[in-house]
Amino acid sequence: MTLEDYKNGQVLLIDKPLNWTSFQVVNKLRWEIRQKYKIKKIKVGHAGTLDPLATGLLILCTGKFTKRIETFQAQEKEYTGTITVGGSTPSYDLETEIDKQFPTDHISEKLIHNTTKQFLGQIDQKPPIFSALKKDGKKLYEIARAGETTEIKSRKITISEFEITNINLPNIEFRVVCSKGTYIRSLAYDFGLALNSGAHLSALRRTKIGTYAVDDSETVDEFIEKIRA
Repeated sequence: MTLEDYKNGQVLLIDKPLNWTSFQVVNKLRWEIRQKYKIKKIKVGHAGTLDPLATGLLILCTGKFTKRIETFQAQEKEYTGTITVGGSTPSYDLETEIDKQFPTDHISEKLIHNTTKQFLGQIDQKPPIFSALKKDGKKLYEIARAGETTEIKSRKITISEFEITNINLPNIEFRVVCSKGTYIRSLAYDFGLALNSGAHLSALRRTKIGTYAVDDSETVDEFIEKIRA
């Protein structure tokens, strides 16, 4: 691929590694392109953040294609992951430690499958306070880390598919297809409440964005190896 190709616009499908932020992936690939072609600047952006504890499909756009980012962000997304019942965390995932314990003896496979039906279609969802959304000019996670609380408004999201793929309590594996703006961490938290228990998201992988699939992506290392060749 030439420098002109990157400037005119490329869609790069990357399998984000665990514990990397989405911005770290963008910065790494931008740096590699700059080094390869000995240039000071190249536009690179991602179409939809993945949390550090999530892996999977990250769409990166270069050059003129950065104008298309919003189009990708608006598309439906598919995730697979694990909800762990019996304990909740302030961040709704494992970024923070379990601070509340809940009973799980009453949770049956039938209850789990029936409870998914409550989350299908258009629903109201509150984003987690540990998120990058802003309120009064401050990011919610900054408010949370300062030990403060704030009222978070719910918003409409759509879940078109919610499938339980394996149950090995306390772990429940799932696949979900959802609209833009859905927080799977919030889904895990709310699912725990709906089971008359508590839960947190213990694993997450984004498998699709629109027609793009993680199976067609490459790792950061594979991209680096290719561009340095």
